Amino acid sequence: MTSLSSNSHWYLIQTKPRQESRAEDNLRRQHFECYRPIKPCTGNGKTDEALFPGYLFIRLDRQLDNWYPIRSTRGVARVVSFGSEPTPVRDELIEQLRQRLASEPQAPQFEPGEKVQVHGGSFIDLEAIFVSADGEKRSVILLNLLQREQKVRVPNRYLCSIPAQPAFSLACRAD
Repeated sequence: MTSLSSNSHWYLIQTKPRQESRAEDNLRRQHFECYRPIKPCTGNGKTDEALFPGYLFIRLDRQLDNWYPIRSTRGVARVVSFGSEPTPVRDELIEQLRQRLASEPQAPQFEPGEKVQVHGGSFIDLEAIFVSADGEKRSVILLNLLQREQKVRVPNRYLCSIPAQPAFSLACRAD
């Protein structure tokens, strides 16, 4: 249905709760071009998740495409509009989303339970235990503060590996 003429633009579709995938599948069956940004989740047994839960993008030509089937498509709640007119989304925004999501997500550089050193910001070379990644740019660490272990979220740039300590030597000192 959608032609790639110069009059075609991206529009935002609001889906019914937790029916983004269903709406996308049904719109694609009707030959609409759709884009639902998915953020890959790393670790902890989590699955990929929608970047914008409850929404997806659809490419339409206002003069050529029939908009009526969209409203009655299973999973679709409405076309997002301001006033009575659907508002186009800039192509550049969709391209930026695609590029950002296509870039390799940074895998956690530490293993849970691994000792790390915290330096930078208000931290001065503190030793901590890596607990988990908290998104792409932060991590959760276990820090001993005031004789209690506290979970703290810190930017990854403040963390580094602790160099392996030489094995304990039982050699005697010559006096």
